Amino acid sequence: MGRGAARTPPLRPGGYDPADYAAYVVSSATEAGVSPLLLMTVLHNEAYKPHHPLLERLWQWWKAEAAFGVANMHRATFEQVRRTHGLSERWSDLRDDPAFAIHAAALHLRDLDRRLPERHVRRYTRDELLALGYNAGERNMRAFALGVPPGPMARSYLRRFRAHRSRAAEVLADGDGSHEATSR
Repeated sequence: MGRGAARTPPLRPGGYDPADYAAYVVSSATEAGVSPLLLMTVLHNEAYKPHHPLLERLWQWWKAEAAFGVANMHRATFEQVRRTHGLSERWSDLRDDPAFAIHAAALHLRDLDRRLPERHVRRYTRDELLALGYNAGERNMRAFALGVPPGPMARSYLRRFRAHRSRAAEVLADGDGSHEATSR
């Protein structure tokens, strides 16, 4: 599925549903070699704010280093992904192109996966550690893998990740796109 064809998230607060992008999640995750379930669950975790490009521009006016796109990627993270993977797009393209934002998130998760130690504490699954890395950064992910306890924000992110996992699995199991008609 080509990038750039994904519909813009709705302007209406509460109208955004990551399920609308399931096909992009599957294609980007497959291309990047990461779990579609991991990527879809991260999108659900990052769905706490409206993602319409106009609202994100307004948010950036108020908070210059705000995260952009349906995957809420910060500029420094995006620039690292851009350099690593030779992307020609800009950070601001994340807010205007949901398919590209999903693709960049999948690439970032792949990069995190390559940097995560094979052996880690048992209290977290590999996907949980990758989600924590997406939220708290690579250095913190590696520390959590070695047993350093996450702080309150990371624990909150992990709780939401675990809670969203079943919804993300349902969306991906649907697979035929019918969720788009029923999720609004």
